[in-house]
Amino acid sequence: LLLQSDVGAETSLNIINCLQQAVHEKGLTHQNELLGELKKELLSRIAQPDIPALNNKPFIILLVGVNGSGKTTSAGKLAYRYKNDGNSVMLIAAVTYRAAAIDQLKIWAERIDIPVIAGQAGGDPGASVYDGINAAIARKSDVVIIDTAGRLHTRYNLMEEIKKVHRVCGKAYPGSPHATWLVLDATTGQNALQQAKSFQEAVELDGVILAKLDTSAKGGMAFAIKDKLGLPILFAGLGEGLHDLEPFNAEAFINGIIE
Repeated sequence: LLLQSDVGAETSLNIINCLQQAVHEKGLTHQNELLGELKKELLSRIAQPDIPALNNKPFIILLVGVNGSGKTTSAGKLAYRYKNDGNSVMLIAAVTYRAAAIDQLKIWAERIDIPVIAGQAGGDPGASVYDGINAAIARKSDVVIIDTAGRLHTRYNLMEEIKKVHRVCGKAYPGSPHATWLVLDATTGQNALQQAKSFQEAVELDGVILAKLDTSAKGGMAFAIKDKLGLPILFAGLGEGLHDLEPFNAEAFINGIIE
């Protein structure tokens, strides 16, 4: 059950050891008792996170991840969520070498009726971020969401580029980005842990958005990411619609694995 849910061998064995100890100490004899104990064990490992408060203005969020993980879609859904909460929101497209991604972000911005800052195709993503943050400061925006280009965590030059974008944020607005979130495709499986490690080393992640949980994927690699890197799962992507990004619900997530 755990392996099929992408929890991973090491974490699964650790959980089983804890369950064996509980069976011995509590004298459990029924399957339902064991499943109840499993649910408690899983909940203890992936506690319900607190969504960060918007304690800066503008509050700058940097989204990173590999190609096709769902960053641009997540950026649009996040923008919709924050605007619905009464905030003025701006999107920045730091995806200069892929015109289709810029167009996709512009479509999201039009649907939500918020501004988007995008540089020239093939230009410097750092320049787009610098100009965008300064524009957000001038317009007194509450939230800025930066969509970056997808990059394989094994490509050195692309990981150096994301480090530069992170540094540029701090130059444009000291102390930013205030949140750096990794967007993970729930179907990735155990390779997600290596992705998370690589991005954590590059830009000091604060949390994870687990995209595409509406598929058959269970997203169990979240346990290894929390265990090894201490990163909370903050949001879950549950579809393609504007509403389909929800604060991570640990209990519902675990029920999806067990049931």
